[in-house]
Amino acid sequence: MTPPPNDPQQPASIVQAIQEISEKAQILVREEIELAKVEITEKVTRLGKGAAIAAAAGIFVGAAMVMILFGLAWLAYWAIPFPDGQYFWGFFTVAAILLLLAALAGYIAYRALQAGSPPAPKMAIEEAKLIKETVQAEHPETTL
Repeated sequence: MTPPPNDPQQPASIVQAIQEISEKAQILVREEIELAKVEITEKVTRLGKGAAIAAAAGIFVGAAMVMILFGLAWLAYWAIPFPDGQYFWGFFTVAAILLLLAALAGYIAYRALQAGSPPAPKMAIEEAKLIKETVQAEHPETTL
């Protein structure tokens, strides 16, 4: 039963309803912001752990590569007939090959970074879309 049009309590109940809606909307926005923060924190944590493990692996590979490169330099000196038996040409040959490989790797890394995208809070965005659909629907109870 609706109150009569001249009922003095009707404006108060409308104001109260608007305040409740405003409070609930603020709560929803705060919760969505918190969800986005949690998502981004989780992704950054995973990236950090992966980067630390990759750095450790890189140190081991780097140490092994130093030994391999010394061996390749001496192999180049032994295999390629350089003038006057000067062994430093073997090291220069290996260095030139490494510089070419570094240029290729740098180009590939540049292309990969260009194709990457920054992390986005996908769950929070989907949840915000659902809330928007619910708020705009004629019958919100059926949108779930």
